[in-house]
Amino acid sequence: MKVPENVLGLSKRKKARKLPSFGLLLTYRKRVVSALSSHIPNSTLLSDTLLDLQENCFPFFYIIFRTFQSLLLRAYLMGISDEKVVAVIMVGGPTKGTRFRPLSLNIPKPLFPLAGQPMVHHPISACKRIPNLAQIYLVGFYEEREFAMYVSSISTELRVPVRYLREDKPHGSAGGLYNFRDLIMEDNPSHIFLLNCDVCCSFPLPEMLEAHKRYGGMGTILVIKVGCRGDLYFLLSFGLILVSLQVSAESASEFGELVADPVTNELLHYTEKPETFVSDRINCGVYVFTPDIFTAIQGVSSQRKDRANLRRLSSFEALQSATRNPPSDFVRLDQDILTPFAGKKKLYTYETMDFWEQIKTPGKSLKCSGLYLAQFRFTSPNLLASGDGTKSATIIGDVNIHPSAKVHPSAKIGPNVSISANARIGAGVRLISCIILDGVEIMENAVVFHAIVGWKSSIGKWSRVQASLTYGEAVTVEDEVVVTNSIVLPHKTLNVSVQDEILL
Repeated sequence: MKVPENVLGLSKRKKARKLPSFGLLLTYRKRVVSALSSHIPNSTLLSDTLLDLQENCFPFFYIIFRTFQSLLLRAYLMGISDEKVVAVIMVGGPTKGTRFRPLSLNIPKPLFPLAGQPMVHHPISACKRIPNLAQIYLVGFYEEREFAMYVSSISTELRVPVRYLREDKPHGSAGGLYNFRDLIMEDNPSHIFLLNCDVCCSFPLPEMLEAHKRYGGMGTILVIKVGCRGDLYFLLSFGLILVSLQVSAESASEFGELVADPVTNELLHYTEKPETFVSDRINCGVYVFTPDIFTAIQGVSSQRKDRANLRRLSSFEALQSATRNPPSDFVRLDQDILTPFAGKKKLYTYETMDFWEQIKTPGKSLKCSGLYLAQFRFTSPNLLASGDGTKSATIIGDVNIHPSAKVHPSAKIGPNVSISANARIGAGVRLISCIILDGVEIMENAVVFHAIVGWKSSIGKWSRVQASLTYGEAVTVEDEVVVTNSIVLPHKTLNVSVQDEILL
């Protein structure tokens, strides 16, 4: 069903009348209440208000009102359609994520905490906003027991069925989806979301679904322009702060680059990790498909089987071919689906203007934890700590502290800090831009800056850990030791200062 333009907020804006700041806010409040109070919400009025806010008011208030628009769209789509949607999140496996070591030695990478929650929790929470969501599947190579407890708890928390599916062998990003097609199609969904677990973004999934229905193709890809800025506005104690996040054009070749029609948004050309510059738009690793995607994957697999049977090979040639060519059921989404179907009116793009990052290394996880913490300011402010140094620690900026952690009132925490369960933060401690994992003890007057401190580790009195991106489990830093720009593997004791070292 086509969604009316007045609900999508696509009409032309009216000229905003300049008013004093306070009066302007009162006017916007009346307009939003009016837009949301009728039986059929007036999204045209709401969209005009949003555009006026963007020009005439603080970005902080613009973000708040933008949230109303997303909720309005979701409510409308749920009201006009009973079509079911399922989501599939690819979580990889233990043979993957080697760049995430030593952190992945103790815990599956998808369960590593970012902003106080497992990495996979963020895309799962985003899927909850999808209208008529029936099921969420996690697909990967990890043993089921490693995900059993988390899957059970998150299903109860979100009240949406979440199920882990273990692949028996590598099938490729598209082949893995096809391998479980019978389970995925159990609820007869009209649309299937496919997300990668190691992607950090705002996940505009309801907006993608609405755009996909307008396009009418087989699939829609979330894309972002490299070299453009994704802005997050958040309010700190000393004023309104703008965080600018940018994917450089030089790093574009590390991702899938694409060319899309500027008018219709049809995908015209796609290439994965090109050697030369192709486009300033890259693939974000988030997709929505119709069930036709299974027919396309089956077609690729069948073509490979047919080509293999065209000519007979000697045993030596067959051995060489087996090592060079993937098996017929190994289908890659980028090279085998996106590239050949580009320009055939089957695939379209949806461009996000928000933040985006790929979580491949511990350093990236630290950055992405900060992005999610900043997003919590608008989506889940209850997850952020506060304190002025009287009865609790002084909190600066966005900080998440687990309820079981003990933090001394004289400590100063933030910005961009996540403290996990059972951590103990002593008197006079200063924490800036870091992730403190379970059971860590940081003693009096120690400083941790831009670092990940591993499980059950200990930082001694008056010690300083700075720009040390990774600490493994049970690392001990003794008193008055300075550790700078170093990687420390598990179960090490440091009694002398180190710099630019990898301690095995």
